[in-house]
Amino acid sequence: MDSFLLQGTIFLAAAVITVPVAARLGLGSVLGYLLAGLIIGPGLGLVAHTEDLLHFAEFGVVMMLFIIGLELEPRALWDMRHRLVGLGGLQILLTMGAVVACGNALGLAWQTSLAVGMILALSSTAIVLQTLNEKKLMQTPGGRSAFSVLLTQDIAVIPMLIALPLLEVARVATLSNDGSINRPPVPEEAHHAISLVEGLPGWGVALVTLGVIAGLILSGVYGARPLFRYIHGSRLPEMFTAVALLIVVGIALLMTMVGLSPALGTFLAGVVLANSEFRHELESDIEPFKGLLLGLFFITVGAGIDVASFLREPAIIMGLALGLILLKGAILYGLGYAFGLRRRNLWLFTLGLAQAGEFGFVLISFALSLNVLTDGLGGRLLLVIAISMLITPLLFILYDYLSSRMADREDAPEPDEIDEEGPVIIAGIGRFGQVVNRLVQSTGHKTVVLDHDMQTIQLMRRFGYKGFFGDPTRPELLNAAGLGNAKVLVAALDDPKSVTKLVAYARRLRPDLHIVARARDRTHVYQLYRAGADDIVREMFDSSLRAGRYVLENIGMSDYEAALAEETFYYHDRETVRELAELWDPSLPADQNHAYIERAKELEKDLETALFTALENRAKQDQNAA
Repeated sequence: MDSFLLQGTIFLAAAVITVPVAARLGLGSVLGYLLAGLIIGPGLGLVAHTEDLLHFAEFGVVMMLFIIGLELEPRALWDMRHRLVGLGGLQILLTMGAVVACGNALGLAWQTSLAVGMILALSSTAIVLQTLNEKKLMQTPGGRSAFSVLLTQDIAVIPMLIALPLLEVARVATLSNDGSINRPPVPEEAHHAISLVEGLPGWGVALVTLGVIAGLILSGVYGARPLFRYIHGSRLPEMFTAVALLIVVGIALLMTMVGLSPALGTFLAGVVLANSEFRHELESDIEPFKGLLLGLFFITVGAGIDVASFLREPAIIMGLALGLILLKGAILYGLGYAFGLRRRNLWLFTLGLAQAGEFGFVLISFALSLNVLTDGLGGRLLLVIAISMLITPLLFILYDYLSSRMADREDAPEPDEIDEEGPVIIAGIGRFGQVVNRLVQSTGHKTVVLDHDMQTIQLMRRFGYKGFFGDPTRPELLNAAGLGNAKVLVAALDDPKSVTKLVAYARRLRPDLHIVARARDRTHVYQLYRAGADDIVREMFDSSLRAGRYVLENIGMSDYEAALAEETFYYHDRETVRELAELWDPSLPADQNHAYIERAKELEKDLETALFTALENRAKQDQNAA
């Protein structure tokens, strides 16, 4: 028990210290977990023998695929069939072929080369999906294509596990003195594993497997709702968490008993339950366990890296790892381009899947037990996989750099030709800009509307409002819209950086132009103030004030008193923002700007005094009137 608590303390402390630092440096949480493992494992030697813990931590991957399945309706999965079969299948076959060719060139037997090709064709489901979700890239074309390939790879593990013993028979089976065939012993764990298909003929295995999958689907369609309603009726939140874990653990066990991937089974269950009214509650119950187990998985991967073996031949291991990334990257780039991916999405697909994956550890262990691989080759492959996984977060950082330098303009439609000018230019016609536009146009004044979202412009046109598609921050579009003669510019774009850029450009070009700008928050107000905006409107400020007034009206104040408090707060806050803008330092965080903090405290006390005075004067007026 003491040992368990000590190990738990070490793992949690390493995660708590390392991961926030990595996140602050923009390295991502995955690299933070891997570095934590490296520190407490090979670095300080605080943990050892992480193989058993790794098998437990792999359950985080199972839970992650269950949650992804919950967010993916069956129709969406059917729409992905071309990517699953075409893109994913070709990636596996081409990578295996390339590795076999390289292996043969290095003098390996074709059976060994084929086994290595199977192992290295797989990518890291855990790292890639976690990073895509973290960076909110899952719904991009590149993210969806990467997910399709990963799902195909998970399915492909099954025939790979079936094929590896055939390679063993061809390679290492020998004849004994009495003429019988000697084979390496079956791993001990295989004898003790619970199996529903052991000893069955091929057709029997197929029937049992299909029956289990069909039963899983039917149970999800017809049995899930009654079960959830029954649990919901208990009014015990912990029971819902228990049933969510029971579903995931039970399905994983069932899939293992028929020789299928647990992750694949839980993903299928998630897809079946995607239309359930309890989907969001299931997701919220599983999410904390998924996050902790995934973090544990990444830590154990880092702790399991054999640094001593790596240091004996660092050039060879790094060369093999980088060579694998380059080889897979070239194949992925060509396939992605052939399937219509371009620029950012193509690079996301290429760099995201260029590593080897955690299922490679499973295949290597199985291949070593069959003597398909030698111990030396297996050890090198384990290091290559681990190093490539360790490099993966850096590849995503490279993608972020490339993405920031790509305007992605060739994927976007050509901007409209602007043939109108008006006294008011509205840049951005989302939920903020459309209200401004309707108000101004309803008074009979003409506006020129620009927005970089084609769907928004088309929606406007269906309701009878004219707008032009194009990036409002581009000088040529602004000039075509009549910036040189306009009286007012409304900068109402969703992206705060774009608003600031637009305001700064317009102010340089037209010092006399009146600029009304939409601000995300108070810090953005200060940025716009420096950029030259005349009127700055925080997008949530006025609605929040109105909500506050409703609160006051319902806790005892009269309508007039609540309105007076709202008005006093409004004017005082405007003066506060103007004064604090002079003290704001963009190079210094607000909580470290002592002059800013002290003045903000003083102004907050002034607000309390102003509100008290205004309400007191109102009370005196009422008394005098009476």
